[in-house]
Amino acid sequence: MVSGGIAILFLVLSVAVLIFLTARVKLNAFIALIVVAFLYGLLVRMPLPDLITNIRNGFGGTLGYIGIVIVAGTIIATILEKSGGAFAMTNSILSLVGKKRAPLAMSIAGYVVSVPVFCDSGYIILTPLNKGLAKETGRSMAVMAVALGTGLYATHSMVPPTPGPIAAAGILGADLGLTIGLGLIASIPAMIGGYLWAIHFAKRYEIQPRLAEDLQTVRERFGKLPSAALSFMPIVVPIVLIVLKSITELPARPFGEAGFAAFLSFIGDPVTALMLGIGIALFLVKKGTVKEAVSDWTLEGIRNAALVLVITGAGGAFGRVLQGSPIVGWIEANLAIPALGVFLPFAISAAIKTAQGSSTVAIITTASVMAPMIGPLGLTPALTVIAIGAGSMVVSHANDSYFWVVTQFADMEPRVGYKAWTSATLVEGLVAFGVVAILSIFI
Repeated sequence: MVSGGIAILFLVLSVAVLIFLTARVKLNAFIALIVVAFLYGLLVRMPLPDLITNIRNGFGGTLGYIGIVIVAGTIIATILEKSGGAFAMTNSILSLVGKKRAPLAMSIAGYVVSVPVFCDSGYIILTPLNKGLAKETGRSMAVMAVALGTGLYATHSMVPPTPGPIAAAGILGADLGLTIGLGLIASIPAMIGGYLWAIHFAKRYEIQPRLAEDLQTVRERFGKLPSAALSFMPIVVPIVLIVLKSITELPARPFGEAGFAAFLSFIGDPVTALMLGIGIALFLVKKGTVKEAVSDWTLEGIRNAALVLVITGAGGAFGRVLQGSPIVGWIEANLAIPALGVFLPFAISAAIKTAQGSSTVAIITTASVMAPMIGPLGLTPALTVIAIGAGSMVVSHANDSYFWVVTQFADMEPRVGYKAWTSATLVEGLVAFGVVAILSIFI
């Protein structure tokens, strides 16, 4: 194979090709990642049998770790949407915060809903309520859109079981409970940063909501909603169980080695926890739609998960090829610079995100690139996942589908979107990285 320095140059070239294929050619990210994995392997003169083995093992190994979790999380998200559970959670947050703080209510609602739900889908689900509140409270849709959009973005980018962060955790071998905990710590200030940007900066742009139906009609369309407490459970219970598993397996073994500790390790495994989450979510379903829920809704969730699964697996394949190349030795000899720290994954993720648009692709690609660097740089895998997530928010503009979801559903002109929305994602990503940088001092 080639030398480590040449391998680094080929890595830069491969990432550039990936960005070109996804951003300009509009090639599906799954095919693009597999093509780039082959390209890089051939460029560094990896033995052909090893190249095929690395691609196969990387793909299968990554999906073996988090494949079921991604599918289960997507099914939970679909049930929350179809049953009115997401709407019930939002209503409860609104009643707690009050209509006078409607932007804050929508920001918090987005933050919660996006834990299992893609931010694009979450924004669409909550838009009718968001527009209705804008009309009732006299708020500009620019304010409401940025508040909701950044709330969704915070957990979408940094808190498993959202597919991007959980895929990165799988690729980097990060403890999932620790990743969730650190993600929650970093994402709350990020959400607040987005909210403050919305109420202090986005308010400059007056946009009247165009309502297809008023708030009362939206509520009537859902009919009797499931209880708010039960609606939160499919999200909260799996997260608590996963975190408990991580606590159980700490070196100090606070719950002992067997018995109750073994039970917590089993029930807190992400696969077990998310499958329990599906079972809890089904209690949200009305009696007349149970058959539809267990067949059509779950099938829709599985279909929605398919694209994420193949992209995640392809990212794992690319990562395994990188790990089997001379790049590892070169990094150990030349890049073991502690001063780079968490800035390196943040910067790589931000560059890829800004260049090609998709946060999920940026997260998975950056995790694949960083996998061989974790040890030499002395990075904590879980914190690296969060740094990558922070970078994946910087910045959302015209090449990002989420940019168009936020602006079009808020009746926001693109020029206003660049000023109000794109700037908000920059602020949110920088705030998140600031928290990560502080955490890196202690972790």
